[in-house]
Amino acid sequence: MLNIVVQASLLLSLMTVPGTSATAPPEPASAPPPPAVALCDSYCDDRDPFLPPSAHRSRTRPTTAAAPPTVLAPICNIHCDGRDPALSAGERVAQSVPAGTRRVALHFDSTETMGWAVISGGGQGDSVWLDRSYDAGVTWEPKLGSTTTPAGYGGWRTLMHNVDDWAGLRVGLLRACVQSAGSSTIACTSWHRTTWNAWDRRTAAATALMQRYNLSTGLFDTTGWWNAANALNAIIDNARVSGMGSYRYAIARTFDLNRTAWAGNFINEYNDDVAWWGLTWIAAYDLTGDRRYLDTARIDADHIHRYWDHTCGGGIWWTSSRTYKNAIANSLYVQLNAALHNRLPGDTTYVQRAREGWRWFESSGMINSSNLVNDGLVTSTCRNNGQTPWSYNQGVPPAALTELHRATGDPAYLTRARTLANASTTSPALNPGGIVFDDGGGGDVPSFKGAFVRGLGQLNQALPDRPYTAYLKRQADTAHARDRSSSDSYDQPWAGPFQRSDAARQHSAVDLMNAAS
Repeated sequence: MLNIVVQASLLLSLMTVPGTSATAPPEPASAPPPPAVALCDSYCDDRDPFLPPSAHRSRTRPTTAAAPPTVLAPICNIHCDGRDPALSAGERVAQSVPAGTRRVALHFDSTETMGWAVISGGGQGDSVWLDRSYDAGVTWEPKLGSTTTPAGYGGWRTLMHNVDDWAGLRVGLLRACVQSAGSSTIACTSWHRTTWNAWDRRTAAATALMQRYNLSTGLFDTTGWWNAANALNAIIDNARVSGMGSYRYAIARTFDLNRTAWAGNFINEYNDDVAWWGLTWIAAYDLTGDRRYLDTARIDADHIHRYWDHTCGGGIWWTSSRTYKNAIANSLYVQLNAALHNRLPGDTTYVQRAREGWRWFESSGMINSSNLVNDGLVTSTCRNNGQTPWSYNQGVPPAALTELHRATGDPAYLTRARTLANASTTSPALNPGGIVFDDGGGGDVPSFKGAFVRGLGQLNQALPDRPYTAYLKRQADTAHARDRSSSDSYDQPWAGPFQRSDAARQHSAVDLMNAAS
């Protein structure tokens, strides 16, 4: 979903591009109407070709209209933009890079959450300024505090500017840029931020994820509907494990803006999507105590249960087309129902569904001889289809069994979870070089590892010997060292190198840092 950000300077007014009133001539009466073109974004899903076109898009969408252009006002947090760097009490250099014969450096004061740009080795007329971005560096406000080196000086600096906009809930980045006098070449540092809300690798990754949170939609730019559930879950878990509550506002905002999307209550045609959202709202309930989140998760679980039948001996269908019974939907079904039981005193319904769901899953044949979970069943034969054992299919069953153990006290569930986790964490195919990797792209696969390590972390916390701590730490250490940008964004291959990031890749990294805590 395109996020339109107004680029403006604090020193220059915006130019308005005039529109046109010209209109195209009408089509001849006999001409057929042009075919409808579906605009796929985070409210459009065409993974299941058997679903009718009407099921691919939500009928209710939050507004995505851009705000009218305005001249940007100074940001005021602890101090307002334009503060003298001489007043900084704690200066550090985030990065210094060559710019021909000059150098440009980005300086920060993390206590005051402000930065400024410095040029050195130059002379009169050299320009220096800051750029500020509120969408992870996709677009930016250019030339904040732009100034030129006066005569008699070899270096110069801008005034200080805030990184974030606390009042506007905008999470930012800065970079320093210079242009030598008489040159058309511009040189800039990479994007960086202060350590505010980024004091360790867990909080830094979560803050980088929130740079992609769209305040208008309550979702995350660059990723889809079910991925957004996982991204919000990662933010919720981060608040719990790190103690950073700065982004708790996203919980209610996402709920309020999206509760009526699709069929309402986070229900669409994909039962795994519904379950992802249900589990996210359980996490939200655990953190906030707000009962409406738990009630929504219960509605979601009841909806999914309608797709349980006796084809292949049981299990729920992946989508409303009822053409495929797969691992992810059914393992999530077990986890969601067991989790509800653990939060609803006196429940007997959800725990029974969870027990029955796991009995069927265990006997379905989707768990292969290596104790890895393949993607699903061939509907005509009810046999394992042998498709890729994606990482998330290895992470959700242990999480489901952990909830089932909590619900029943039966140690057999943890024993089975350990067997599955041992298989996935030692599989050379899943962990080339010891680092987990899903070989695939598209919009879905980058989210898989996040669900994997989240589930593995839940099992690890339930086992007194914490057998997967070293594995999780190895993944986190490697990703932090090899797969991280200057702004704490992460790519899909945790073994590196970093090339690009998006909200799906980033939430998986947040899940990893949470699980390795």
